[in-house]
Amino acid sequence: MTILELLQRSAELTDSSTGVSAADVTDSPLLDTELLLCHALDVSRTYLKTWPDREPTPEQVHHFSALFQRRLSGEPIAYILGYQGFWSLDLKVSEHTLIPRPETELLVEAALDLQLPKQSSVLDLGTGTGAIALALARERSDWKITALDFQPQAVALAEENRVAHKLDNVQILQGNWFADLPADKFDLILSNPPYIESNDPHLSQGDVRFEPSSALVSGVKGFDDLIVVIDESVGFLKSNGWLIVEHGHDQGYGVRQLFTEAGFADIETRPDYNQTDRITLGRLL
Repeated sequence: MTILELLQRSAELTDSSTGVSAADVTDSPLLDTELLLCHALDVSRTYLKTWPDREPTPEQVHHFSALFQRRLSGEPIAYILGYQGFWSLDLKVSEHTLIPRPETELLVEAALDLQLPKQSSVLDLGTGTGAIALALARERSDWKITALDFQPQAVALAEENRVAHKLDNVQILQGNWFADLPADKFDLILSNPPYIESNDPHLSQGDVRFEPSSALVSGVKGFDDLIVVIDESVGFLKSNGWLIVEHGHDQGYGVRQLFTEAGFADIETRPDYNQTDRITLGRLL
């Protein structure tokens, strides 16, 4: 089979005859197919467009077919490839962590916009792959960053990503939110905690079906972990220190109330690229 013929298999990702709903697999079937074929052939997407009549070896076709079948079953493209781009980094991912998403880059942007001391102390809670901490470390080499996660597999993966990108101003720790932290004070705390309601129907759709529920679900109303992060951060922030959290599209008002009750000022909720509430930040008085 030629490269062009293999790429035409992208139609299977949206073909109702397969019994798979397009919404449950991908909204970018051709891109996903190109990425899988590039991975199987170890070539760039430009190569695919330049040499559409080339015939991969039978071994390469078999490799691609195995990868494609996993995508057809709904497995996220990032888990199949083993990596995901975030900010300016390619990060290794696994089934033990959330897949870093573009909207989470808003946390990084908001942090970089703050007028923080030059040698700030920063805490990333629930770091997963290390995405937020490592992106900030790449941009601010003078910041001292601590990244923490409850899952040992996530801690190991974040450390692997830290080493791969040679970011020595980050320390990766295992712990349950603030419970296992040393008595330290931070200029900035960031978190993308679980914030999905336990009965949310989206948990049975798309990529999240394959992601760890412990990193997604936070009680009946989705606020359990947000409450812990917001309330307990007060004891770990310096005066005038900042807290930034990611949350659900319908949680902005509730999160702002929690910030106010905890003693924060300059509270602001910012939208994501779809113009829905996504992050809230505030300064501790």
